[in-house]
Amino acid sequence: MREHRHTGREPHHHQKHESPPPWIRHWLRGGWGGPPPWAGPRRARRGDVRAAVLALLVERPMHGYDLIQGLEERSGGMWRPSPGSIYPTLQMLEDEGLVTSEERDGKKAYSLTDLGRAEVEARKERSGGTAPWDFASGGPEEFVRLRDTVFQLGAAAMQVARAGTGDQVTRAAEVLAEARKKLYAILAEG
Repeated sequence: MREHRHTGREPHHHQKHESPPPWIRHWLRGGWGGPPPWAGPRRARRGDVRAAVLALLVERPMHGYDLIQGLEERSGGMWRPSPGSIYPTLQMLEDEGLVTSEERDGKKAYSLTDLGRAEVEARKERSGGTAPWDFASGGPEEFVRLRDTVFQLGAAAMQVARAGTGDQVTRAAEVLAEARKKLYAILAEG
């Protein structure tokens, strides 16, 4: 067993909530060629933003920031459109007569027009009632559960790498290689 050398920091097992290891955080921020494939789409196509904005405005008038937060909540954190996609979309929808805006508390609040409500209903019929933020197979809950499990697995692997013996590190690598094979086998089904 390895001795713990004092580094001036508390060992990770004393932390209440471990964050993912640095290599996973780097990957999630888009390092090494983009986000991990299981993280779900980070950006939506323009049509998806348009449909999502209209679908949220059915509920009540909203500011642009409310729309960004609403889409993030509805997608379980998988989709957070940027202001650079929301505000131009709102302007385009206003130009098309699908939404109107009025000044409230120093900010623009957007509301659907009758034409906008008709557009939302037509989209519902075309999509079979699927919400625009349900853009991947499986719901956001499944992706969040998978993401959290990967974080936990990565944290455990890094703990073995830091504190394990050579044999333990080798066995951990074998377990991870087997898990990778099993994941690809799942994709190969059907």
